[in-house]
Amino acid sequence: MAPRVLVSDELSETAVQIFRDRGVEVDFQPKLGKDKEKLAEIIGNYDGLAIRSATKATEKLIAAATNLKVIGRAGIGVDNVDIPAASRRGIIVMNTPFGNSITTAEHAIALMFAVARQLPAADASTQAGKWEKSKFMGVEITGKTLGVIGAGNIGSIVCARALGLKMHVLAYDPFLSAERAQEMGVIKVELDDLLAKADFITLHVPMTDKTRGILNAEAIAKTKPGVRIINCARGGLVDEAALAEAIKSGHVAGAGFDVFEVEPATESPLFGLPNVVCTPHLGASTTEAQENVALQVAEQMSDYLIYGAVSNAINMPSITAEEAPRLKPFIRLADVLGAFVGQVTESAIKEIEILYDGATANMNTKALTSALLAGLIRPLVADVNMVSAPIMIKEKGIILSEVKRDKTGVYDGYIKLTVKTANQTRSVAGTVFSDGKPRFIQIKGINMDADVGANMVYIANTDVPGMIGFMGTTFGEAGVNIANFQLGRDKQGGDAIALLYVDGPVKEEVLAKLTANPAIRHAKPLVFNID
Repeated sequence: MAPRVLVSDELSETAVQIFRDRGVEVDFQPKLGKDKEKLAEIIGNYDGLAIRSATKATEKLIAAATNLKVIGRAGIGVDNVDIPAASRRGIIVMNTPFGNSITTAEHAIALMFAVARQLPAADASTQAGKWEKSKFMGVEITGKTLGVIGAGNIGSIVCARALGLKMHVLAYDPFLSAERAQEMGVIKVELDDLLAKADFITLHVPMTDKTRGILNAEAIAKTKPGVRIINCARGGLVDEAALAEAIKSGHVAGAGFDVFEVEPATESPLFGLPNVVCTPHLGASTTEAQENVALQVAEQMSDYLIYGAVSNAINMPSITAEEAPRLKPFIRLADVLGAFVGQVTESAIKEIEILYDGATANMNTKALTSALLAGLIRPLVADVNMVSAPIMIKEKGIILSEVKRDKTGVYDGYIKLTVKTANQTRSVAGTVFSDGKPRFIQIKGINMDADVGANMVYIANTDVPGMIGFMGTTFGEAGVNIANFQLGRDKQGGDAIALLYVDGPVKEEVLAKLTANPAIRHAKPLVFNID
């Protein structure tokens, strides 16, 4: 029997025909996504669900999808899909991460022009029969400094367009190497430097815990007087209320917003303010972009349902069915190693070396490397997947190398990750025991044997007496239960590390108390997906 796909949002006829041409039966109901009850009633009849943004693939809907194997999102954002629920049910979630990059970048440039020349207000005034030429004095783009926060796929396109407009471009991106910045023709800077120098600021980062409110009241106060701010990325990156106050005070000269903290945005502190241009999340709304992502999702879903090929999956590695049972625990290990370094490294990574020792050298290292890179990037780019992670690393100019060698130690096989920044080198190694669970076996060259937990704390300190007692007392007084406590050092009185597996998240005040001890250099909270 041919696999069946339900298309519950608008997709082009060309995309629908791709399913049919590849032997997939298609039920095209583009309005069904808005009828939650009807959708839940029939979803169990389908192998695939193709959606845009209108359909909400909630936990409830996924629970009813008894035969569903794949959800394909025509677009990059998967906020409307409950990915953990899909993963638990073994449903692959695919997106099309690069189909609307040019369109979104162009919209940011369009908003920048609109704000620079007050075009919407001037248009409304003129069509109202007024001729207020002196009222709409604008500024030139040429020669101005553009600050780009996030120089990834979309941000790099904005940089190229801005350079073509003869702008000076500053880029803030922790993953952007100096070499890649030079290749792009931009100047890599820290955020505060960008805020102080930019005439225009545009954001192109995903929404994560680190980027939420990246332009809050404090950051906005650091900006250059007369700055104009553009946001076509995600609502919540900019504190709308703080920005509104800065516009009212005259510190910020204007803003162009395509995304908002609450969408649909029927109200916002920015509405009605002078020289604020607002659009209803149109970044991907061009004929070309909508067609590109529709065609891509149809091709990806068809390839999976007919041939078992996996592309642009959010929650699954690209691996064959034959190697999956053996590879799966090492995929989890690779992700954990990447996530460890990604969470403890704050400066830009210049080089990545992955060592596959023993049995791991004979595995599908492409999948392992992709999983490791996804874990490494995910603390900053929440929607990265195993397919897009290597592309992002390449785009950022980071040097990536793999080393494979025969067994050299007591472990049948292990993986070691080493990253270099401008200031330091970090390394972590791990293996998988017979129980299938990942374990840390070395950090910073210091040997240890530590379980991996959902919540952990990594502490680097000087090896002095009393540290174990101090750490235990500090966590105990804060009501934090320690499930496992592993220690290591390079030599007596030298560098020491502690890795604690705790039963829940650790509050900032507990970490602050730890780092107040002069012997502790840093204490980092870690979160791992170990499901």
